[in-house]
Amino acid sequence: MYDAETFQTVEGFGFSLTGGSAQVINQLSADKKAALLQDLFGKNANAISVSYLRISIGASDLDEAAFSYNDLPAGQTDLNLDKFSLQPDMTHLIPLLKEILLINPNIKIMGSPWSPPVWMKDNNSSIGGSLQPQYYNVYAQYFVKYIQQMKANGITIDAITPQNEPLHPGNNPSLLMTAPQQANFIKNNLGPAFAAANIKTKIIIYDHNCDKPDYPITVLNDPAAKAFITGSAFHLYGGDISALSTVHYAHPDKGLYFTEQWTSSAGDFAEDLQWHSKNVVIGSMRNWSRIALEWNLANDASFGPHTPGGCTQCKGAITVNDPNNSTKNVSYYIIAHASKFVPAGSVRIGTTLPGSLSNVAFKTPEGKTVLIVVNDGKAKEQFNIKQNGKWATTSLDGGAVGTFIW
Repeated sequence: MYDAETFQTVEGFGFSLTGGSAQVINQLSADKKAALLQDLFGKNANAISVSYLRISIGASDLDEAAFSYNDLPAGQTDLNLDKFSLQPDMTHLIPLLKEILLINPNIKIMGSPWSPPVWMKDNNSSIGGSLQPQYYNVYAQYFVKYIQQMKANGITIDAITPQNEPLHPGNNPSLLMTAPQQANFIKNNLGPAFAAANIKTKIIIYDHNCDKPDYPITVLNDPAAKAFITGSAFHLYGGDISALSTVHYAHPDKGLYFTEQWTSSAGDFAEDLQWHSKNVVIGSMRNWSRIALEWNLANDASFGPHTPGGCTQCKGAITVNDPNNSTKNVSYYIIAHASKFVPAGSVRIGTTLPGSLSNVAFKTPEGKTVLIVVNDGKAKEQFNIKQNGKWATTSLDGGAVGTFIW
C-alpha cells in the first residue's frame, strides 16, 4: 500500500436500471420490494449500498418494446418537440427511481439513449441508421427536455452519453454514430444547447468497447468538442481494459467511466465472479475509471423483458421469480465487493501486483483503507498486506475474491 500515491476519485459502483429491471422489481409485493430496495441502496448492515445507476433515455433493448419520448405517426416531424413526453417511463422506471432516491438521495444517475426518435433517423427504424444532420439541433433539445423534465420529477441526471454503443447498429434499439459525427454533434449542438439552458449534466462520450480507444481520442482531439466533455465511457465486450489508460494518457484532464458488462444466463458463477472482479471492478479502477457498472439490475426467470431482437441471455443481478421471491445472482456479488465498502469520494491509492493476486485499494472519505483482491490462479495463495510499516497475513482460495477493510 502506498498512501501517498493517489489516483482518481471514485464516483460510484452499480448497475443499469433498465426499464425491464424496473418493471419486474415493481412486480414484487410491497414488503418484498421495500426489503430489496433497502438491501440494494440502503446503509444498513446487510445493504450493499449501490451508489451509481445508469438508465436508458427512451427504451433500451431490455424494455418490452422500443420507444422514444417523441414517437410520431410515419411521415410526421415535431421540430419544437411539442409532443415530447416521459410518459412511457412514468409507469415503472420513474416511480422506482423516486423510491430509490428516498433511500439514497445522493445516488448518481447516468442517462444513455439507444436510439433517437425514428423520425430523426435516415432509415426511419429503431434499429440502426444514422441521425440526420438537419435534426442535430432538435436532438440536442431532446436531451435538454429530458434532463429538465426528469428534474421536474425530482430526478437529477448527473451525466449523459450521446449514444449507447455507437458502433453497434444491429441492436433494437440502436444507432450508428461515428467519432466525427459525435464530435460534430457535441461541439455544434449538444454542448451549446446545454450551455444555453444552463445545464450542468456531464457529457461523457463513446460508451462502447475497449477495442476502439481511437474513437474517444478522435473526439477529444477536437478542441471545440473537448471543451464540453467530461470523459469517456467503456464496455468490455471487445478489447482489453487497459484501453482506458490509453485514453487517459492521451487526455489526462478527462475522466474515464466503465458503464456496462453483462453476465450471461449460460455463464458459470465462479468463472464470472473471478473474471468480472478482475476486469470490471479491479481492472477498470486500476485504469483510471471513476465508476464500475454491471449491466441490468433485474429481470424475470426467462431473462425478460426485452425488445424483439434485444438481449435474450442477459442475466440481471436479481431474478424476480414471483411477487414474493427474488434471487441474487453473480453480478450482485461482483458489485457488492466494491459498493458496500468503497463509497463515492474514495480515492484510489497505489498497490503492488504480486503474482496472480489482482487488486486495487482505496482511501475512503472516513479515512479507512479498503483493499479488493481476486486470486486469479487456481491454487490457494497466502499473502501479506503491508501499509505504513504494519502488516497482516491472509489467504484466498483460487478464484476467490476478498475485500479487506481497516
